[in-house]
Amino acid sequence: MSGSCERVEGCYVSASQTIASHPRPSDSSADMDLKVERQLIVFDFDWSLADQDSDRWIFEVLAPDLRRKMKTLKDEVQWTDLVASSLRELHARGTPRESIEDALKTMPFHPAMTRAVKTLKAKVNPETKFLCLSNANSVFIPTILKEKGLEDLFEEITTNPAEWDPSGLLKLRRRIDPSGPQHNCKVGCSPNMCKGEELDSFLARHLPAFDRVVYIGDGSNDFCPILRLRSSDVVLCRRYRGLQGRIEREGKTAGLKAHVHYWAGAWEVEELFQQL
Repeated sequence: MSGSCERVEGCYVSASQTIASHPRPSDSSADMDLKVERQLIVFDFDWSLADQDSDRWIFEVLAPDLRRKMKTLKDEVQWTDLVASSLRELHARGTPRESIEDALKTMPFHPAMTRAVKTLKAKVNPETKFLCLSNANSVFIPTILKEKGLEDLFEEITTNPAEWDPSGLLKLRRRIDPSGPQHNCKVGCSPNMCKGEELDSFLARHLPAFDRVVYIGDGSNDFCPILRLRSSDVVLCRRYRGLQGRIEREGKTAGLKAHVHYWAGAWEVEELFQQL
């Protein structure tokens, strides 16, 4: 990206540019030098905090033929349901719980990201809280976090519920039961969860309002929650993935207010976090 802002409604800058020096031209209150006493860092998990997709990774490691089947069926079957059925197939083949856990522990996770979040969480000023909004599940995420020494990072992990049964089957289900009331998202969130509604719910439970919210995401389903952000908030968007495309195509017309910074590697997030 060049060093200039490409649109008035949201200042898009690269990771090499400082957060503080690019206020929105039409809104001086967006200056990132504003006094921040309390901030919230919101992470998507796969390809945002971690450097891989946990749903896909375990099958690439343990059963590539199931991974291929998932790729073939992903446009026909709701994704969480597809992962759940693939886990059942994996279990039927005799794959034990320990193999899945071991695969998760080897999933790529950049040391710079670990340093970045640990350093920011330890800061006293501003006070920083962390939230995870992910379409992975409540077994995959904690298993990986514990392996990286990050089990206490998040205030909450909002994701699809999963649990091991006595036979070693990982039973996964959608966060929103398909047989019950559904979310009302019109932006394009997947049926299992509206990340925008989940973000709003978290913020309502954690008043007073945070002075700044920083959202780190990569996928197209991260577009809905970033539309809920204010001009004082920040989006750290991973390059070359679905969220970047939606921001560039729809950000202006959808009314995106937050400042957007692009990054490709975890070391760039670490740089940006040093400015918070």
